[in-house]
Amino acid sequence: MNDWQRKSPLEWETYVNKMVKVAAVEKHEYEGWVLTVDPVSASIILAAFLDNEKVSITVVLGHAVQEVEILKEGDDKMKQQLSCIFAPEESKAYSPEELEKRKNNLKTWLETNHIPVTEQGESGRTLCVAGLLTIDPPYGSEECSSSNEIILSRVQGLIEGYLEKQQ
Repeated sequence: MNDWQRKSPLEWETYVNKMVKVAAVEKHEYEGWVLTVDPVSASIILAAFLDNEKVSITVVLGHAVQEVEILKEGDDKMKQQLSCIFAPEESKAYSPEELEKRKNNLKTWLETNHIPVTEQGESGRTLCVAGLLTIDPPYGSEECSSSNEIILSRVQGLIEGYLEKQQ
């Protein structure tokens, strides 16, 4: 086990959102912004921004890491850029009021179409359809969850149709 692997997750966290140079076995060197460090394998996930607005992701396995040198601290803009790398394109933040409105509109629409729906959880944020399927915020087809694949696909189709009509 090398020095890097002996570090604690709190020590690894200090490298996140920083530009680093990683020296690995066989004289390999990698540079990039640290997205995260896997707490089990100590592997480092690096992001490098290319000229054509694309991102290159490199994984340096923990057992191969010999030394990590911090080259530059990330500013707020860089932290925001890094946090959005794996976010879906259509992902957007909703205010609590918007989420409540989306939930109530979807619940009303489901009830109007004779689909039994209840609110679950401490704050009532999750919708439960017929006791077999849940819909979490922001209440789209991707947020549906059920162990019954037939019900899941049918309700997702209904929600997609509903959301298309809303636009």
